[in-house]
Formats: sequence, C-alpha cells, structure tokens
Amino acid sequence: MKTKLSIIIVSYNTSGLLKQCLSAVLASSGLKPKELEIIVVDNGSNDGSQEVVNKFRIQNSELRIELIENKENLGFAVGNNIGINNSDGKFLLLLNSDTLIETDTLITILKAMENDSSIGAATCLLQTTDGKIDPASHRGFPTLWNAGSYFLGFEKLFPASRIFGGYHQGWKNFKVPHEVDCISGAFFMVSREVIDRVGLLDERFFMYGEDIDWCFRIKQAGFKILFHPGVKTLHLKKQSGRDSRTDQTAKKNARRKFVETMAQFYSKHYLSKYPDLVSKIVLGLLWLIKIFI
Repeated sequence: MKTKLSIIIVSYNTSGLLKQCLSAVLASSGLKPKELEIIVVDNGSNDGSQEVVNKFRIQNSELRIELIENKENLGFAVGNNIGINNSDGKFLLLLNSDTLIETDTLITILKAMENDSSIGAATCLLQTTDGKIDPASHRGFPTLWNAGSYFLGFEKLFPASRIFGGYHQGWKNFKVPHEVDCISGAFFMVSREVIDRVGLLDERFFMYGEDIDWCFRIKQAGFKILFHPGVKTLHLKKQSGRDSRTDQTAKKNARRKFVETMAQFYSKHYLSKYPDLVSKIVLGLLWLIKIFI
C-alpha cells in the first residue's frame, strides 16, 4: 500500500464549492503525488460537478483523482463507504465539498496519527465563516444528561461547565491538542486499521448521525479521537448538498430527519443502558417532536 492518504469527497450538486475544495486540497496537501489520492463520489448531481472533477484530473495527471458517479443521491454514509471501498490509503479523510483546507492542515493531522497508533480518528479546528468553531467538530456523546442539558439551554448558560457543558465540552483547552468523544464528518481523518476493526459507516444513517455513531464505535474499540486546534479548515456550513435547504418544506423535512436520527442512535447504543420506562419516555418524546415540527 503506497498511498498514505485517501481523501473521500461526497458531492451532491455543489460544483462551485467542489472546485474550491479541490483547489484548496491540491494547494495545501504537503504530500507527494504518489502518496495522495482523491476520490470524489458524486451522488447524482446535475449541476456539472462531474465536469469539475474531470477537469482537475486532466490538469493534475500525475495524481490519482477518481470520479465515481452514482445515479441517485444515496446519502452521506453510502457515498463515503463507496469511496472507502475504492481507496488504497493507509489513512483516509472524509471531507465535505463545502470546506477549504488551509496550509499544513493535512500533513499536520496525518503526522499526528502516524506518530501515535492509539489515535483512531482526528480532526483540525473546523471554523465557520464567522470565525467561530463549528460545534459539531468538538462534541461529547449525546447521553441523556448531555443532550438534555444542551436542549434545555443549560449548556448555553454554563458553556464551560463540566456538569452542564458535556455535549460540546467547552471546558477543555482549545489552544492545545486534546481528546474528544466525537468529531464532524466534514473533516474526519481515520486510519485503515480502525476501519478494519470497527467497520464502515452505518448506512442506516442517511443524513445525520453517522459521524457520531462511527466515533462511538471507534472509542468502544479502544482508540482515541483527537481534536487538533493548531491547524484549520474553513467550513462553509449549510452550503453542501446535505446541509443546504432552500425552502421551508425542505427545512422541516431535514429537522424531522434529524429527530429520527436521534431516535435511531438512542435505539442502537443506549436502549440497553437505561431502564425500559426511561427509553419509552425518550423515544415517545422524540416521536412527538417529529410530529409537531
């Protein structure tokens, strides 16, 4: 296996963003052409995304840039799994098409993982356009307490509290690399060894939750998950295919899908951890929320 890093980008009608994303990757990789491969999995786009990738292939013939075309939108998890199964890298990076990697980010995260085999997955400082951290890149697991504190507003009141801030872990030192429970699928570097141990993304999660589920399984297998704030990637959030919502009906459907995912994650990982009555109440509340959204 000669390839050090395989970058998997799942795209759905994001041709303009995809062009920027690929340009940023090529400008900042820090790797030799034979050490890097880029695999774009297109989920049935009709906006010229395929032409963008093909143009990059011609312009960068020394580098393996592969385009896999799905006939329809198969979802984030399925798309990434297709890319993973067609990759050759010792390490893999799931990367959103609405991201712009800054200089030295790839090589820094890659070296951190190469130097510590106990790190199963890692991310950089994922920053939104307002200069703030993307909260999805620095999370604790959504236990009943963590999720309840977040949705009831206690975390917002006490963001640096270990008691109430467990979902986004705001008490940690953001100036130094440290462990977290969960990182975002927008920039998710993982080792091939980990994938061989824990399996691919769970394809039952169509839009949300697949990154949390993967992190949960990676931690269960005994690996660390690293958050490295020393290098950055800009996340143009809400603009990629699975995040952008242009009308109210689509936004409502997305919120319902998110609630469905919460119930799905709870049923998979927490059903056996809490008493039956508690689980019935939790799942019942989620069902009601979905109906009245």
